[in-house]
Amino acid sequence: MVGCDGSAGAPHGRQRLRRRGAGQAQDAGAPAQDTAAPGGTASTGASPAAPGASDAAWAKWGLKPLPAAPPAPADKPIKLTRTGQVPVFSAVPTSDRVVFVTLDDGAEKDPKFVAMMNDLRVPFSMFLTRDIISGDYGYFKPLQALGNHIQNHTVDHPVMSKASPEKQKSEVCDDQTALTREYGTPPLLFRPPYGDGAHTAALNTAVQACGPRAVVLWRETMQIHDMQYQTADKKLRPGDIILAHFRGPKDLKGETMTAMFGELLSRIQEQGFAVARLEDYVAAPTG
Repeated sequence: MVGCDGSAGAPHGRQRLRRRGAGQAQDAGAPAQDTAAPGGTASTGASPAAPGASDAAWAKWGLKPLPAAPPAPADKPIKLTRTGQVPVFSAVPTSDRVVFVTLDDGAEKDPKFVAMMNDLRVPFSMFLTRDIISGDYGYFKPLQALGNHIQNHTVDHPVMSKASPEKQKSEVCDDQTALTREYGTPPLLFRPPYGDGAHTAALNTAVQACGPRAVVLWRETMQIHDMQYQTADKKLRPGDIILAHFRGPKDLKGETMTAMFGELLSRIQEQGFAVARLEDYVAAPTG
């Protein structure tokens, strides 16, 4: 998949087809210290975890059914606070055999993808970039209505570590304002473009000032037909976060978004994982 946040060895989709994800390199191998913050037990608006699609619905899209996800845990493994430094995580500490799908930026607005999600009900999180979606905010509302949360991915997708502290703050805050206005709920999570600057003090300060309470990276990246992994054994693990993008034929060498997403689901199904909703494993801020 073309990366607005990238993958190992792949440039951003608005520039080139494949690029390396800086966030992957920074976060790889350190999930245990990144995945938790003190405080809090409240939920973030959990929805039913199972995809809930019939075998016929899966067959319509040429796919084998995914296992149903288990009920969301009452004790959320990631707990956030209202103030202070925000945590950075690329996976969720869980023994549930689930992974989490995230879709970035919003460049491709394929109506067939909405139809696919209406049929399959696979949960995912949308990290949206204001200047990429501002011409058609409405496209994402049916996806949101299915229970998929909308999260912050900056105003115009800069390399954050090369921006001034003031620019970093405006990128996060102005996207937060636009997404809250359009979709009715302030984003709780933030993803920096390319994963860049995720562990820097300047970015953490900007995120704190604007409302999101965690920085989310990833463990795997979906390309056009194949997954790219950060681990040598090229296997999914419980709690992994997968990065994909809203992309279409222009960036996917002629493939559609539904074809790419079907390939993603097939890679997950082959390894016996369910897809759960990331926000169902995150406790809302307290304290």
